Amino acid sequence: MDGRIRPARPDEARALTALAHASKRHWGYPEHWIASWRDALTLTPERIASEPVFVAAEGEDLLGFYALEMQDGACSLEHMWVHPTAIGQGIGGALLAHARATAASLGADTLVIDSDPNAEAFYTRMGATRIGEVPAPVDGIPRVLPRLTLPTRAG
Repeated sequence: MDGRIRPARPDEARALTALAHASKRHWGYPEHWIASWRDALTLTPERIASEPVFVAAEGEDLLGFYALEMQDGACSLEHMWVHPTAIGQGIGGALLAHARATAASLGADTLVIDSDPNAEAFYTRMGATRIGEVPAPVDGIPRVLPRLTLPTRAG
């Protein structure tokens, strides 16, 4: 799969945003929650042009993507989504391995992940360690996201 991971193009922002929404819906969240996350799930052409954003593609089909954000020498995984029809095909693992390598190339020792609760088991299988929680209430309902770290170099 690594050979099918490439930099995202700014003109793919709308398609990647739609993929993020579809992936989030996969977990069965109520539609009004999806609507409340609209801004957080949206990629802009400017972001794609200025930050590391990579897609897994097969021909013209976008199967998944990730986006990293560097701040003060730390690297966080801001987006990681796999299209629901492609889940279970190794795309998430390939994207995460690529994200680790990209973060390492940017000088980061660890990748910080604020995970959807449904994805925590995936990240821990990939070697991430839970270090805490981040408050993430939605519609007044208390909710937390697991905060994980993943070394950028396998060891």
